[in-house]
Amino acid sequence: MHFHFGLTAVQILWTLTLAALFVLLTVLVGRERVRRFPWFTAGIGLVTVRLMADRLLYGHLTPVRMSAIYFSLADLVVAIDILVLIEIARRAFAGAPRRAVIVTVLVTIAISASVLFAWGPWPAWNTAAAPSGVAHIRFLQMFSQKGDIFVAILAIELGILVVLLGRRFHAGWRSHSQRIAIGLSAAAMALLATRALLQAVGTHAAIHSQQDLTRLFALQDRIADANSAVYLLVLIWWIGSLWIDEPTARASEGVPPEPAALKAGAR
Repeated sequence: MHFHFGLTAVQILWTLTLAALFVLLTVLVGRERVRRFPWFTAGIGLVTVRLMADRLLYGHLTPVRMSAIYFSLADLVVAIDILVLIEIARRAFAGAPRRAVIVTVLVTIAISASVLFAWGPWPAWNTAAAPSGVAHIRFLQMFSQKGDIFVAILAIELGILVVLLGRRFHAGWRSHSQRIAIGLSAAAMALLATRALLQAVGTHAAIHSQQDLTRLFALQDRIADANSAVYLLVLIWWIGSLWIDEPTARASEGVPPEPAALKAGAR
């Protein structure tokens, strides 16, 4: 007997990702993590809304209006993602010297801006700023695409800093701040790899027939599916990490707990 469910990889990943997002939101609310990570919770909620809107509105609106909604939500996601990085950084490096924090922030922003400037082609300003509806959508698209890259680079830098230095402050290995930062960094690396591969495939592909074009689209779909699969794994990582309570401050810093006999003697 053969079973045929008629589901594509995109549909399966979409369903699993949406389910994981709802579970993560449930964990954030049920385990009372919202108070500590309000912007992270808001970001997950916005990604959930965006994912549902993409599927529910597709085919029911004109392409121009659909594009306007899609890229407007994408731009809002970029803004929230920046606030999420600030939130995680503040929690991970609470108590760090202010001068060191300022220098580190400036250096990471400079590195991210340099990579962003060198990444991919930039559209002509007169094209993006032209007084027309299509030009406005192109501007929203450019902001979301470049913003995604900028935030992704920042997330990778933050993940590296938290893993290397977080233990000195309030972000030991089992802390929620470090687990969130690692997930953000992994998702960011997958996003950048996907953008680079898609750009390379689109630039160097040789199209001589309709069959070549079909193979190109299939390859691009597989690359995008791989990125979606990594994000799904990141969601599962966050669900497990945020469900478990953080260890005590001493344990997270690698300090062994005091023996019960010493505690009793101290009393």
